[in-house]
Amino acid sequence: MAFSPDNIEKLARARADLRMGVPVVMSDGVILAVETLKADRLKDLCSFGAAQLALTDWRARTLKVHVYDSDLTRIALPEDVSLSWVRAMADPADDLNMPMKGPHKMVRDDQSALARAGIQLAKSARLLPAVLCLPLDMPAGFAHQHDLTMVDQAVVLNSQLSPMQPVVHARLPMTVSDAGRLHVFRPEDGGEEHYAVEIGTPDRSKPVLARLHSACFTGDVLGSLKCDCGPQLHGALAQMGEEGQGVLLYLNQEGRGIGLANKMRAYALQDQGFDTVEANHRLGFEDDERDFRIGAEILRKLGFDQVRLMTNNPAKIARMEGCGITVTERVPLQVGRNPLNDHYLQTKAAKSGHLF
Repeated sequence: MAFSPDNIEKLARARADLRMGVPVVMSDGVILAVETLKADRLKDLCSFGAAQLALTDWRARTLKVHVYDSDLTRIALPEDVSLSWVRAMADPADDLNMPMKGPHKMVRDDQSALARAGIQLAKSARLLPAVLCLPLDMPAGFAHQHDLTMVDQAVVLNSQLSPMQPVVHARLPMTVSDAGRLHVFRPEDGGEEHYAVEIGTPDRSKPVLARLHSACFTGDVLGSLKCDCGPQLHGALAQMGEEGQGVLLYLNQEGRGIGLANKMRAYALQDQGFDTVEANHRLGFEDDERDFRIGAEILRKLGFDQVRLMTNNPAKIARMEGCGITVTERVPLQVGRNPLNDHYLQTKAAKSGHLF
């Protein structure tokens, strides 16, 4: 029936449900996001039996928990499990208050697909990458009985990029150039919108001065001194204005793709002495969760296939080249260093290969 949601539409609904603390049913069972977990739902989940807590390998290493599934670990919920225990296992903010450190009963079978899909869905919802899983023999019946969204695990785990669709564009005079234009793109999977700021009328047959800029509310808007994002944003636009042309892609991948709330969790960990990479790992994330394929697709949609890329990050160059965008020149963008972000920039150079 045409009114029925397809798999991609169900995926968007599932992300919204997780953010509200509502269970989501998958091909092998039901999952709940730990961050939004409610006590009554934890109690109901445990009443069914063999529920598990799934954590990424990075979070497991922080807790000194064995990892048996390469990229994640699964822990059987103890009989006296509490909401505070579950949250403490997932959130570093509760580490010191953890009511029970172990020993843990690990789940060691070959049925980890449900947990892996659950963690991936939590990440895409910008939640902590920790979920409760309950394997089920008849998940469709469970979803129907409890009026829950059901999504195919294969759809969640599909690594293909959701197509970007142009929504609208309009003239936008700016301080750097009165010949500005803003393009809005929306992914088909219901994710965040992304933007392209075009300066002038660049020749599509020649390499365009371009920057892939990941959204940074704290730096771009509030003028945070903990990073160099704001100065990079404004410096890139200023250079494009001086040259009379360019394109800046503003990608909504806050905090290297973990979202603003998780970035603030990482900032709290940095205040305890962890560097930016270590903080991400303690939260259960990779060093960088961004997807630069988004930028490559938007460039193609705008008619560009060659760029002079403004970046200090070699990974962006490699990703563009891998996506078929020719990088004819790396244009350094070294601005915004100050005493409060010096260690942050040193870490980016030492651990992420940035060139300063």
